Amino acid sequence: MLSIIQAAGWPIWFIILCSVICVAIIGERFWTLRRSSVLPPSLFQDTVQAFRAAGATPELVSKLNDNSLLGRVFAAGVANVKSTREVMKESMEEAGRAAMVDMERFLNGLGTIATVAPLLGLFGTVIGMIDIFGASGAQGANPALLAHGISVALYNTAGGIAVAIPALIFYRHFRSKVDVMVVDMEQQGIRLVETLHGDR
Repeated sequence: MLSIIQAAGWPIWFIILCSVICVAIIGERFWTLRRSSVLPPSLFQDTVQAFRAAGATPELVSKLNDNSLLGRVFAAGVANVKSTREVMKESMEEAGRAAMVDMERFLNGLGTIATVAPLLGLFGTVIGMIDIFGASGAQGANPALLAHGISVALYNTAGGIAVAIPALIFYRHFRSKVDVMVVDMEQQGIRLVETLHGDR
């Protein structure tokens, strides 16, 4: 591995940095965007039962806030349950927007890496081409410098593409996952409003 890095020259370090950041974001998003963590399956029923048993107590609101992102949305609704339906829905929508920002955290960074990594590979290719042209002199081409320039060009191109492909795949995957969970969150929020206001 070290020999490949040496053969690729100094431009490869930018691509390696991107790959490390990419892996860190993917791991963090996989852990954070677990469905059981964002949208606990029994939270709706537990919230309705707790509300019917004791009402909109500060303890219930606090417990929901600490539960999950969906819990924060429910907490906003329960805290405003004595207001009109519209006020309750607006407060839950605001909490939902904040939850969506949390779910989308670092995704722009992942998308940026997917875009920038091939450009960094191209930058390394250009550096390699400069080395190749620099290897040619009045006495002819220096084979060692020529080989080094070619390896810099090819390794950086391959490295940039190798980082960009998984970054783009996981960016699309996480975006799709967030969109699905946001829709589910909205539906559960509407159900809670209708249930607590006696429409269901």
